[in-house]
Amino acid sequence: MSKTLVLLSGGQDSTTCLFWAIKEFSSVEAISFDYGQRHHIELDSAKTIAKEAGVTQTVLPINTFNALGGNALTDQINVNNKMESNKLPNTFVPGRNLIFLSFAAAYAYQKEIRNLIAGMNQTDYSGYPDCRIESINAIQNAINLAMDYNITIHTPLMFKSKAEIWRLSHDIGCIDIVKKYSHSCYNGVKGGCNYCNACILREKGFKEFEKSFIP
Repeated sequence: MSKTLVLLSGGQDSTTCLFWAIKEFSSVEAISFDYGQRHHIELDSAKTIAKEAGVTQTVLPINTFNALGGNALTDQINVNNKMESNKLPNTFVPGRNLIFLSFAAAYAYQKEIRNLIAGMNQTDYSGYPDCRIESINAIQNAINLAMDYNITIHTPLMFKSKAEIWRLSHDIGCIDIVKKYSHSCYNGVKGGCNYCNACILREKGFKEFEKSFIP
C-alpha cells in the first residue's frame, strides 16, 4: 500500500495537494501545525477540509515560532505587502518549512510512511526562499541522511501559477471545497481581506483561471 502524509495548512495550495494525493495514493493522512500563528482560522479550515476529504488529521503543537516572534504571522506586527530592498516580506516565518517538513518526516517515520506532500510553490509566491525547489531538495536530502530513512517530498504545485492551481483543483473535483473552506488571508479575515499578498494572488489567479480555462 502506497501511504502518504499531506502537510495541510488549511490554505488553497495545501487543500489542492490533499485532494491530489487522494487521487494519486492509496492511503492518505494529513498533518497540521499549531505554531502559535495569530489567526487560528486556518487551523479551523484545515480541520473542516480534512473532514470533507474523509482523511485522518493530526495537529502537532510547535510554540517556538510564537516565542521567537518577529514576523506578521506570529507577532503583533501589521502585514506589510511592500518588500524593502534586500529584505523578505514580514510574513516570512524563518525556518517554518524546514521545521514543518522535519516534524512531518519524524511522524512519517513512526507510521512507516515514505511520501510527504507539500504545497510549496515558487512560481506565484511572496519571495519565500523555503518555497524554492532547491530548498525542498536540500531538506529532503538532509532528512534522509539524518534518519537513515528514504522519504520523498512531493511538491505537485511547485512550478504552477495560481491560475494553474485553480485549474488543477477544478480538474480533480475539489474546487468548490477550496473556494468554500480554504483560508489564505494573512490578516485572518474570513473570506479574505483583499489587501494582503495572499489574497491578491489568490483572487488574481482565480480571475486568470476563469478567463483562460472556463469556456
